[in-house]
Amino acid sequence: MSAIRILVDADACPVKEEIYKVAFRHAVPVTVVANQPIRIPKHELIDRVTVSDGYDAADDYVADQASPHSIVVTADILLAERCLKKDATVIAPNGKPFTKDSIGSAIAARALMADLRAGASDVSGGPAPYQKSDRSRFLSALDETLVRLKRETA
Repeated sequence: MSAIRILVDADACPVKEEIYKVAFRHAVPVTVVANQPIRIPKHELIDRVTVSDGYDAADDYVADQASPHSIVVTADILLAERCLKKDATVIAPNGKPFTKDSIGSAIAARALMADLRAGASDVSGGPAPYQKSDRSRFLSALDETLVRLKRETA
């Protein structure tokens, strides 16, 4: 049996504190991956990996570590796709899951928005502002996923 763990694409993750709380409750280790040192709680379940500032270094590390018993927390659609190919569970910080069924349309929408931004000066992009409901949805999604994975690996 492989151990369940949470991998966090941490540089811009708005839900790190929530991840720690859920991880402590479920006694599941967390690896926080970033291009620069990020403050983490001093706890045996929390590990920090600081990668080089090379392009996609954090993504490469997370994707390399992903497995069927990993929960990856990221807003990065391309990283989500890489992790899904390794059968990891992937959750966005807003609580919405990335799945093998939904990732293709997410990549297409990302490419479309990039094309629109490149071709028009009045098209702006980026994620919607983070809401309380996003935080609540994330907490619920992470908790449910951990319960499911624990049941599957028992």
